[in-house]
Amino acid sequence: MFEAVQFVEERDKADPVETVLDSSDVELEMVAAARAARLGFMESGADEYAWWVVREEGAVLALFIADSKSDKEFVLDLSSGELVEV
Repeated sequence: MFEAVQFVEERDKADPVETVLDSSDVELEMVAAARAARLGFMESGADEYAWWVVREEGAVLALFIADSKSDKEFVLDLSSGELVEV
């Protein structure tokens, strides 16, 4: 099972707010959900820093990463541990 997760750094909180947006057995569906959430966040004009990941449910390593300050998207190469731009 995969999940799309949003993290938002709010000014008055020490830790980012983590929100699981959706979950599915299909990884690509969760990438699409993360991309849609990112687009909605960007269009809302919010000025907080946010990022989105797709990960296996409950995992600490991400399979897909994007943030609100860049147009770049990344995947984690599990064989090398390096981020690779998509």
